[in-house]
Amino acid sequence: MVSDDIIYVKNLFKTFKGEKAPALNDIDFILKKRQMAALIGPDGAGKTTFLRILCGLLKPDNSKEGTEVLINGISPFDNENNLMQVKKIIGYMPQKFGLYEDLTVIENLNLFVSLNGSKENLNGKTKENKELIDTLLDFAGLIDFKTRLAGNLSGGMKQKLGLCCTLITKPELLLLDEPSVGVDPVSRLELMEIVKKLVTENGISVIWSTSYLDEAENFERVFLLSEGKKIYDGSPKIQTGEAFEDFVINKIKENRANTLKEAAIEQITNGFSDAIPKDFITIYAEGLTKIYGKGKKQFVAADNVNLSIKKGEIFGLLGPNGAGKSTTFKMLCGLIRATKGKSSIMGVRMDENPSLARSYLGYMAQKFSLFGDLSVVQNLNFFAGVYGLPIMDGKRRIAALLEVFDLKKYKNYDAKNLPLGYKQRLALSCAIVHNPPVLFLDEPTSGVDPLSRREFWNQINFLAKNGTTVLITTHFMDEAQFCSRISMIFKGKTLVTDTPDNLKKLAASESNPKPTMQDAFIELILRERENSATVPDNGGAG
Repeated sequence: MVSDDIIYVKNLFKTFKGEKAPALNDIDFILKKRQMAALIGPDGAGKTTFLRILCGLLKPDNSKEGTEVLINGISPFDNENNLMQVKKIIGYMPQKFGLYEDLTVIENLNLFVSLNGSKENLNGKTKENKELIDTLLDFAGLIDFKTRLAGNLSGGMKQKLGLCCTLITKPELLLLDEPSVGVDPVSRLELMEIVKKLVTENGISVIWSTSYLDEAENFERVFLLSEGKKIYDGSPKIQTGEAFEDFVINKIKENRANTLKEAAIEQITNGFSDAIPKDFITIYAEGLTKIYGKGKKQFVAADNVNLSIKKGEIFGLLGPNGAGKSTTFKMLCGLIRATKGKSSIMGVRMDENPSLARSYLGYMAQKFSLFGDLSVVQNLNFFAGVYGLPIMDGKRRIAALLEVFDLKKYKNYDAKNLPLGYKQRLALSCAIVHNPPVLFLDEPTSGVDPLSRREFWNQINFLAKNGTTVLITTHFMDEAQFCSRISMIFKGKTLVTDTPDNLKKLAASESNPKPTMQDAFIELILRERENSATVPDNGGAG
């Protein structure tokens, strides 16, 4: 180790009780001060385990000789005093950041300052703390929501607040475990700018775990893990001529066999009745509106939404966090009642016969509707029973889903103990266990590694080709490209509905004549923000 190493790791191993394979297998890693590195890898690769060891929440294996973990020259595992010194210089944001949802935004930040600073540090610094809090909230776009309860923020806003809480102590080393999961592309850029500014102005070092490879390409260095092993450590500017995503996926494939079984795909769908014509309208909405609150506190979460989606379409709802996508989703599938307007599934009005309308759809929520204390198989059996599948049909269906989504090895694990990506595979399996004609997917690949996302979309495309209608929200713009049509939503209103190619044409300019889907999203949203700058915000509904 040299003096400018903020992290020095050598021969790091970590094996969990009851597991044969190590979660981390002989890892070497050095991070210089003022350096930013992206930590990437497939689900279950060991990324979170690695970050938790660095911040002292987990201990490495003691049985391995030559293992070293040094943070700014200090070994956190030698004694309690060392561990406390290390914790003082680290800001760690886990995937599930512990916000107090019954406290406001400003109360969460003030509490976090109190919990993480001594009385001596806080005395006389009230003004300085207030200025820092306001600066962070302004950066994060939360300055107008200081008095909003954290529980009433959209998913993306909660992530931003979590990042603000992590940054409030001005750490020397920032460890972020997928901070941009569920955050729209515009907000992701803003989050990155916040962190880059802190690196520049305060000299902090950063490890940013991410499943967004376009995000990882913005770093000077990427560190790729797969099955606990280091398989790449270097610049994202690949010299092989491959696209960065292809390079990463090929590296992962080299390290392990392709897990999802293409041959089994046909087992999970039997197609639907040929009697239903291809142009049949499976999802319909007219004037769908949701208003929360009354009087001055009233805001419109969804404003006069109109949709007409045909059998076999993959229809995308896009928009920044708080645009009203989740609200629209929940109205369409009957989870919340619309203030005005009407909707139907397979021709059945949601307000007239909600039970029948819901029987035609499978729903995968952002917060997966899984039972954490039940095993993978028990969850599948429960949902098969709820949807009324005969016992033998249910067994065959569940066996096929376990095969297709590579869940066999986890079938006896409690759902709460699964890696994030496998929780999502299980959630999707539960949503389609009854082979529904309509599938609602609310950010289904958020936090999932690139290889699994590609394989996931193979399944979605196959389902659509066999007649399933798919309504999906996503913050991955490369995924939006796979949609038949896209409706862009901003402040509760539909901006435009069209094909991905036509949306890119709308966003084209002299400076960027051939925009990507991500370019188009950012450009169209920024244009609308400028046009509506004088209009009050709708309050950031989900």
